Amino acid sequence: MTADHASPIAATQEQEVIRERLILGLWSLAVMPITMNTTMFNVALPQIMKQFALTSTTASWIVTGYSIVFAISSITFSRLSDYLPIRRLLTIGIIFLGAGSLLGMFSHHFIMLFASRVLQAVGAGSGISLGVMLVTRYIPMSRRGRSMSMIISTATFGMGLGPVLGGVITEYWGWNGLFLITGLIVFVLPFLFRLLPREQAQNVRFDFAGAFSIGVGVTGLLLFMTTNSLYALAAGVIFLYAFWMRIKRASGPFVQPTLLKNMPYMLLSFIVFAAFAAHFATLFLMPLMLSRLFGLRSVYTGLIIFPGAMLSALLSNVVGRMIDRYGNHLILRIGSIIMLLGAVLFGFFSSISPIAILIVYIPLSLGVTMLTTSVSNEMSRILPKEQIGAGMGLSQLIQFVGGAFGVALSGKSIAWQKAIPLSSAFTHIYWGVATLVFLAGLSYLLYRAKQLSSLSSLAAK
Repeated sequence: MTADHASPIAATQEQEVIRERLILGLWSLAVMPITMNTTMFNVALPQIMKQFALTSTTASWIVTGYSIVFAISSITFSRLSDYLPIRRLLTIGIIFLGAGSLLGMFSHHFIMLFASRVLQAVGAGSGISLGVMLVTRYIPMSRRGRSMSMIISTATFGMGLGPVLGGVITEYWGWNGLFLITGLIVFVLPFLFRLLPREQAQNVRFDFAGAFSIGVGVTGLLLFMTTNSLYALAAGVIFLYAFWMRIKRASGPFVQPTLLKNMPYMLLSFIVFAAFAAHFATLFLMPLMLSRLFGLRSVYTGLIIFPGAMLSALLSNVVGRMIDRYGNHLILRIGSIIMLLGAVLFGFFSSISPIAILIVYIPLSLGVTMLTTSVSNEMSRILPKEQIGAGMGLSQLIQFVGGAFGVALSGKSIAWQKAIPLSSAFTHIYWGVATLVFLAGLSYLLYRAKQLSSLSSLAAK
């Protein structure tokens, strides 16, 4: 083929890459306030606890409740993207997010605050989940690592920037002002709507019963963790059992049962569960540590958290390029080691000074970005095409249930250890975090061993 014939193809490919980058850039702008919203309220928790006279366990539900609804919303939007256009789903999500933000700006009671956070979470679930589906569906494998890294690192950066802006806003305008930042996302929607691919909707019956069952089941178990309510435990177990029976019998189940029997997929899912549990626990504990141990105001708390998230964002492009060049396994190994190092350092040095907290958060934040990016990319590689929507959505659910688990257990652990010095209580929690990250590393080793065993079996045949 001559150069004259090849040039139109090359020009078309170049235009596709430019369009990809433009869409991903705008999507990242939308994702950033969504994930900022997750962590902005961590900094405001001490002020909210004081204003409403809340215990640490009750206050943790401002974060935990958001994470649970976010998780259920994420898998729901991912699953719906198999039937409905991404453009339409994103519009619905941003409408919910905007409504929750508007209500939150005028909330002056804890119930109103909690309700506005739930509405926000319903809409926020569309951001990362649909972004991952967009990358998986439309971007070739050769560029997928870099694209996945861009979305996930922006999410991590937003989590780090959240406490900085949250601290300033809480300090000078109060926590109601935090809702305004998230509401700004509505201005990105028209541009994304114009650029996103047009898709045809399919007339398929959605499994709302399955979605409801898993949502109530997960919420019941987390409520039991924070309240010790046997009724919550019973509800959690009953509805999770109902969910399992439902997906085995439904013609178009919310989650295919084969996914839950797919051991390599479940091992990867545990890695991100542990990573999010460790990270969300850290983001919940750091403002409390800096406030209670060192007397820092909210505005300074955000500045302590920011460098770790900033470095993760700056290195994200490098991580994405490494995934595209060397594959996911190198990043999985490095990410596991770095995150474990961060958790161990927290156990040793977090009660020494704010500067120590700033330094040891850097490897933990970077490790989360590396693990989340490489696991998502690996899942998109190993799952059959017909299971990618449910598989990536279930992964999002597992991640944020992990985050809710980490926050709920951390809040409960503080209450359990009220008889000992607070610095010792925080240290004990971080040794628990380190243990969880260590188990995530073991999960990766098991995944790799099963993968090598499968390759050996195929080669023998």
